[in-house]
Amino acid sequence: MTIVKRLHGRDSQSMTQAVLELASQLQDKLKTLTVDHGKEFANYQTIERRTGTQVYFAHAYSPHERGSNENRNRVLRRFIPKGQAIEELSDHQLFQINWYLNSRPLKCLNWHTPIEIFLLNLRH
Repeated sequence: MTIVKRLHGRDSQSMTQAVLELASQLQDKLKTLTVDHGKEFANYQTIERRTGTQVYFAHAYSPHERGSNENRNRVLRRFIPKGQAIEELSDHQLFQINWYLNSRPLKCLNWHTPIEIFLLNLRH
C-alpha cells in the first residue's frame, strides 16, 4: 500500500517521526521497510530500535531491487511532477491521490487492489 503524506520537513528527523507514527498506528503489522540511501533515512537505527522493524537498504543505483516502489513513484509523478512542492496540494488532493494509488487492481497482487490486500492482512 502506498501512503503519500506531507512531512514537517525534508530531513531525517521528519521522516523518522512519520515512520514511527505509522508504525504506532499499524502496531505489529509493519514487518519490514526497504528504503534507498537518501539522507532522510539516516536515523534508520532509531526506527529499528523503537519499532522492532528491520530496515533494509537497496543497493545504490539498483532501482530494480525496489520495482514496485519505482512503479508507484512513476504513477505518483502523474499527480505530483518532479519539482512541484507537495505543500501546493490540499489535504483533499492528497487523499484523492492516495485513494487512486491504492484502489487500482495490480497484476502483482493477482488483480486485487492494495487496499484489499492491506485490509485482508490486518485481519490476520
